[in-house]
Amino acid sequence: MADSSHPPAAFAGQIDLASDALGGKALACSDDFFASMNHLVWAKPPVFDPDAYTERGKLMDGWESRRKRVQGHDWCIIKLGVCGLVRGVDIDTAYFLGNHPPFASVEGIFVPPSSDADTAALINTLEWTEIVPPMALDRGTHNTQAVAVVGEWTHIRLRIYPDGGVARLRVWGEPRPAREPGVEVDLACVQQGGQALAASDMFFSPMNNLVLPRAAEDMGGGWETRRSRPPGDDWIILKLGTPGMLSQVVIDTKHFKGNFPDTVALDGLNWPNAPLPALVETDAWTEIVGRFETEADAGHLKTVSNPGPWSHVRLRIYPDGGVSRLRVFGVPAEDEGLDPRVVALNAADATAATASLMRCCGSRRWASLMVQARPFASWTAVHGMAEWFWWQLSDEDWVEAFGHHPRIGADPTALAEKFRSTAEWSGDEQAGMAAASDDIIAELVSENTAYEDRFGYIFIVCATGLSAQEMLARLQARMPHGVENEIRIAAAEQVKITAIRLDKMEST
Repeated sequence: MADSSHPPAAFAGQIDLASDALGGKALACSDDFFASMNHLVWAKPPVFDPDAYTERGKLMDGWESRRKRVQGHDWCIIKLGVCGLVRGVDIDTAYFLGNHPPFASVEGIFVPPSSDADTAALINTLEWTEIVPPMALDRGTHNTQAVAVVGEWTHIRLRIYPDGGVARLRVWGEPRPAREPGVEVDLACVQQGGQALAASDMFFSPMNNLVLPRAAEDMGGGWETRRSRPPGDDWIILKLGTPGMLSQVVIDTKHFKGNFPDTVALDGLNWPNAPLPALVETDAWTEIVGRFETEADAGHLKTVSNPGPWSHVRLRIYPDGGVSRLRVFGVPAEDEGLDPRVVALNAADATAATASLMRCCGSRRWASLMVQARPFASWTAVHGMAEWFWWQLSDEDWVEAFGHHPRIGADPTALAEKFRSTAEWSGDEQAGMAAASDDIIAELVSENTAYEDRFGYIFIVCATGLSAQEMLARLQARMPHGVENEIRIAAAEQVKITAIRLDKMEST
């Protein structure tokens, strides 16, 4: 099991950029007499055999230098598997109890891909930045530390004072790979910035295995869910390294022979920087590879039905099982071709954008959050963030928005006067009132008054497509609700209304 897939809570969602599973490599060290520097970047967790010795001493799973008898200290240079924005480190001293270094520090450096700098230059001439000042280390444990200087680095230098052993060095961060315009790559691969964000289950193996660059060595190197009881379906959501135009995907069941999924399908979504809970709950996914039967221990190459652009993909497996790797081939998407409504909303000044959004939802705080969230990358993102922000508001904000709606059945002349900016939309939404009898209208007015007296705000319902009789029935059904439940039911109706009105916004 790849230990690098389990960052500490402080660095949740980050990747171990130094891991050998990504191509991380120890380049040079001052001394590794007792245990090789190469162990520092191994993805697998360290182990210990109390009875194992070598001709040089105790067999240790880590990097260990000899005891210093002169002034100075030891160091090791790591080439990261992919250039990345480093957020934190873990100097793991597992099983180093009487021989761990008392102190350590960490430095970073960025070497451009075009540079011909060799290891000697890294050691002797290039200027490093100290990103973790000297810190005390505890023995036999994780020594996790946020960096003092956040930056993009290609190499890391670990200094230990004065000597000793370190089992693993984890460098937690976000990949920032260099890309050539127009060149097709595996956008899901962690080396391209891809990342597994969430999965229905990962009982047998971690979800980030799915996007590792190298082929899995065995079944434990993939993503595998437990057996469904009762049968259902599992899923995993991946963030692509950059929104891209996709061409083909490979869904590989290598090593999975009696436990591969029966069928699979792939969906796409274009919502960069979407909140994780919203990604799980949204119904805006588009199927881009239709459901098909898989085979054991085999790669399945499929052409996508809709190239996108997509920022995320979701793999659905039925009913459960294991997948070794998911490759998603494409090129980074250009900004051209944005929905005209997105272009207009992004370009509008704050006052104009607020006014447009207030026509959709009458909460000033909601409109302010939407304006601040610009620029949006897609119309899906506009809709998604509209709902996300709405559910972050207070009851008072919700009631403010409710107050921007006319009462159902209100006099059309009064409606146009009081709600001039949304009168046409409100009239359309209440079109079901047109054929209502006088008795139904009178009963709606009476029930509305009783509802407002009970809850403190007018009755809110997404009236589009509803007859007056249906509106009345819904109002009567909601009257017995408790106060705390009803305001959330009303808020959910406002979400539907906002979505309809957003789609009525002008693109110019």
